[in-house]
Amino acid sequence: MARLLRWLVLIMGIVCVAIGGFHLALGIDSVPGEGSAGATVDSRERYYGAIFLGYGLAWIWAARQSPVPARAVRRLAGICLLGGLGRIASIAIHGWPQWFQIVLTATELALPPVYFILATADEKATATQSDEPAGTARGARPAHPANPPH
Repeated sequence: MARLLRWLVLIMGIVCVAIGGFHLALGIDSVPGEGSAGATVDSRERYYGAIFLGYGLAWIWAARQSPVPARAVRRLAGICLLGGLGRIASIAIHGWPQWFQIVLTATELALPPVYFILATADEKATATQSDEPAGTARGARPAHPANPPH
């Protein structure tokens, strides 16, 4: 479970860094249909690209910790979920966006529960392992203090 969580967190980080870098570098040209939006939208798009790149670096940081910090994963996944909910609000107010934005919305709503579940399971497994006395094999009973091993 821990290994799966680490890999998914790392992949999320790499994807977010790539997307953020893409938007930072290309501005409005990175968004279908935004080519005529102008300097203000381009400026905003590049700023948000930098923020998203930083968000990806936070995911990568979490993946490199041992154990992967469940609290950080839940917070990062919560931010992703909040973004998906923002897209839902946009659909309710302005209607359906370009098709790829719909795919992104579905992804942003579907992935966070997976991260919540994996982070919680990994956190519980880590807590169980840390409750075992040092030098004790997992599942083995520790020696009783009155009867030390020979």
